[in-house]
Amino acid sequence: MTASQAPTTAEQLRGAGLRVTAARVALVETVRDGDHLGAEAIAAGVRDRVGHVSLQAVYEALHALTAAGLVRRIEPAGSPARFEGRVGDNHHHLVCRSCGAVKDVDCTMGHPPCMDPVDDGGYLVDEADVTFWGLCPQCRRPED
Repeated sequence: MTASQAPTTAEQLRGAGLRVTAARVALVETVRDGDHLGAEAIAAGVRDRVGHVSLQAVYEALHALTAAGLVRRIEPAGSPARFEGRVGDNHHHLVCRSCGAVKDVDCTMGHPPCMDPVDDGGYLVDEADVTFWGLCPQCRRPED
């Protein structure tokens, strides 16, 4: 690998101390190619790439990959967990109240945590997780 090449998925897995398997590579690539996918959609994507994989194996791999920082888990209120490949930056989410669509939105405030609580209670705050709620363009009704 030269300095200008991004590491492969297998190299990222090894770098995180995780065993490289075809299913894990397919899982990471499915998450990165998807759009805030749930575990069942990820399992379907992995099956399309490598054949059979159990939903339990997908959940276990997602747990390990999230802990390693290779994927990010988000949990919009009232929705099952979703996973994304955009990690290591300071971004938030827009969520549609009607259809549940999720869209990334960059933080306009700068570097993490990008905003500070009025009273930090002695905590050392290093991240702010903001979810903006509303209606996506497809669900908005034209004003009468």
